[in-house]
Amino acid sequence: MTVPFRIGVMQLTMEPLHEVLRHASTMDRAGFDTIWLAEAYPWWRKHSMEARSTTALSALIADRTSRIAIGWGIISPYSRHPIQVAMDARVTQEAAGPGRFYLGFGASKIFMREIGDPDLPRTSIVESIEIVRGILAGEALDYEGKVFTARVPEMPPDTEAPRDAVPIYMAGTGPRMQQTAGEIADGLLTPSITTPGFVRYAKQNVAIGADRVGRDPSEVDIGCTIVASIHPDDRDKGRDGAREIAAMYLANKVQNIQGSADILLDRAGLTFDELRPIAEAMERGGRLAAKTEVTDEILDKAKPIAGTPQDCIDAIAEYREAGCTHIMLEIWGDDRDGQLELFGSEVLPAFRD
Repeated sequence: MTVPFRIGVMQLTMEPLHEVLRHASTMDRAGFDTIWLAEAYPWWRKHSMEARSTTALSALIADRTSRIAIGWGIISPYSRHPIQVAMDARVTQEAAGPGRFYLGFGASKIFMREIGDPDLPRTSIVESIEIVRGILAGEALDYEGKVFTARVPEMPPDTEAPRDAVPIYMAGTGPRMQQTAGEIADGLLTPSITTPGFVRYAKQNVAIGADRVGRDPSEVDIGCTIVASIHPDDRDKGRDGAREIAAMYLANKVQNIQGSADILLDRAGLTFDELRPIAEAMERGGRLAAKTEVTDEILDKAKPIAGTPQDCIDAIAEYREAGCTHIMLEIWGDDRDGQLELFGSEVLPAFRD
C-alpha cells in the first residue's frame, strides 16, 4: 500500500528538556503528523549545546501529547545493543499507544568518529533491525551475527505488552544504505541539507533495493530532513532561522562527515570550497558567526522550506513532486513555538486531502 504524505518536525535533542517538551506540545496542537528526535552527540558540546538521549525523551513526549507520532531519527547501533533498543522501544510504544511510534536506525558518521570509527556500519544496522523486530514481535531469538549476538526467549501469550508492529526506518546518504532501506525497512530517513535533487537520487536507490527483493517501492516511506523557518509576511525574516541551522549543518559536513556528504552536496550544487568559510566561522564563534557566512546563493542551493507561508507551501510541493513522502522540518530561529503554530495554521492545511 502506498504510504500517505505526512509533514512532521525533526527536533534536535541538544536543547533543554522543558523546551523540547514545550515544542512537542505545540506540534501536537498545531496538527503536525510526527515529531522525530535527532539524537545530539557530544560534538555539539563545544558549541554550547548539550547531548541528550532520544530514547529517554521519547516516552516523556508520548506521555505529554495525544495524537502526534514520535520517531527516533536516529539512534546509532554503536550506542546501544539491539536488546536494549527493543527494551527502550517498548517503553515508548506503551506510552504512545498504537500507531504513534517509529524507530529509526542510522550509523551516524559523527558518532562513529567519536567512538573510534567502528567497522561494518551497514551490517550493524541490518542485524539491529532483525533483532529488534524479532523481540518486539515476541519471537524467540538465538541470533549469532557478525556484529551482534542475541538470545531471547519467546514472549508467552499472557504477557502484558503491546502486540502491534513498530515501523522501522533506516538512515542513508549513500547508495548502499538507501538500497538496503528499500530491501528491509519501512522507510528511509535522509540527512539534513536534503534537496529535491537528492530526494530523486534517494528514491531511485530505494526502488533498486525494493526491486531486488520483489517489493513495491511505493511501500517505503521517504522521510526528508529539511531546514526550515517561517514569518507571516516577511520573506527575509522567514529565511533567517533556516540560514542559521543551515550554517550548523553545512559546517558539520566539512568538519565531521566529508566523504559520505559528497553526494548530498553534489546534488545541491555545493562545494567544500564554498562551505569552508562557514566551518571556519563555526569554529571561531559558533552558529551565529557561521550564519553570517551563509550567502543567499548558498542558502538557495540548500533548498530550505522557508520564507512566508506561501514560500513554504511552494517548497513543500516541490519536495513532494520529487518523491518525498514525509517532510521533516528542522525549524530554527526566533519564536519557534510561534513558527510551529504558523506552519500549523497557514501551511499544513494546503496538504490535507
